Amino acid sequence: MCNTPNQIQPQTQPRTQTQCRTVTAPDPDTTARLAARLGRALVGGDLILLHGPVGAGKSHFARALIQARLADLGRYEDVPSPTFTLVQIYDLGGVDLWHADLYRLTDPHECLELGLDHAFESAICLIEWPDRLGEYAPKTAVSLHIRPGDQEDTRHLEFCASTERGHDILTALCDGDVT
Repeated sequence: MCNTPNQIQPQTQPRTQTQCRTVTAPDPDTTARLAARLGRALVGGDLILLHGPVGAGKSHFARALIQARLADLGRYEDVPSPTFTLVQIYDLGGVDLWHADLYRLTDPHECLELGLDHAFESAICLIEWPDRLGEYAPKTAVSLHIRPGDQEDTRHLEFCASTERGHDILTALCDGDVT
């Protein structure tokens, strides 16, 4: 499912290499299955930074991940985009999942006002528009870059991680086929 990892030596962590895996999802259903697979690998303290232009599919990916985790608990809820609320919090029975859309923030200090710094320690966090975190972006996060493909519904998803935990997440994500 995933391509061969691309490894880059980061400057901030000389002993840990960044691993990147890319997936081309031909349709929204494949993207949703990929999100569900990733969601099942996440535990408290895991952070996914969702990068991409407006309309790339960040919210679709996050919504599918959240709905899969809730479905695993026998719960079915509407999962709205947090564009206006900034943060939506879901109780996953033992761990919270925070879904944040930081598009409307203008200063990284506003992230602290939302309590994201505390959520990073114990919750699963999905952060759209993570560039708004500035200096508060945890170095332990897995980054997901989503970009539209040549076909209308095709998406290219690149997952990158530079920690052992992040590498474990990429392994779980890429272990099997979602198409």
